[in-house]
Amino acid sequence: MSRHTRNPAIFVLSLLAFIAFWAVLAQLRGDPRILPGPVLVAEAIMHEAATGALWRHMAATLARVAVAFTLAMLIGSALGVALGRMRWLDRWADPWVVVFLNIPALVVIVLCYLWIGLNEVAAITAVTLNKTAMVLVTLREGARVMDPKLDEMARIYRMSWGARLRHLTLPQLAPYMAAAARNGLAVIWKIVLVVEFLGRSSGVGFQIHLKFQLFDIAGVMAYAMSFVVVMLIIDYGVIQPWERRASRWRRVSEPVA
Repeated sequence: MSRHTRNPAIFVLSLLAFIAFWAVLAQLRGDPRILPGPVLVAEAIMHEAATGALWRHMAATLARVAVAFTLAMLIGSALGVALGRMRWLDRWADPWVVVFLNIPALVVIVLCYLWIGLNEVAAITAVTLNKTAMVLVTLREGARVMDPKLDEMARIYRMSWGARLRHLTLPQLAPYMAAAARNGLAVIWKIVLVVEFLGRSSGVGFQIHLKFQLFDIAGVMAYAMSFVVVMLIIDYGVIQPWERRASRWRRVSEPVA
């Protein structure tokens, strides 16, 4: 069974198996101060939600994720398509891409805080820089494999730039954009948590830092698991349906054996 035909029941059962595995490990450890079980973490989540802290800090993190994700997708997609379509530019820019791909995220975060200051601009800039290179590489590969026959057809029929973008370029790049978005979402929120851990006074990362200082492992896991649930909802409710729609035209156009 392919990922596009995944059974929701299997997904639910897999999550339940993970929770059961976690509960067994907590029981074997026998010390809730070191490894709290699912029930204790759920109680911590409900307590944080009842006080309003969970919603406030999660909203701050989601806002940073949304802004940085949007900027990284826009900048990375534009640069990736440009490099994929212009080979001479790709040859000159490739060392730059390799450098940005291999600079550790922690280094970029620290430098942005040192150069820009402990503010939102530095936080968003650090996250955007860390993700843009990954988006660029994915879209560059997509631009490289675009069908040249479609470009020739567009020239013959004298299609406008807007029509070519809408009907030819974006449909071919859509699967690569969906893949970049899906992988990016999995990475970018983790970088945002590090940014908040190091230099912000709000957000899930800040709360994890606070709970860490208090050695409140249940609190750390409560905020971590809460945000994981939100990311799962976004991935399965938004990103994967988009990915299926983006790849539909390729399946339809495949020749029948």
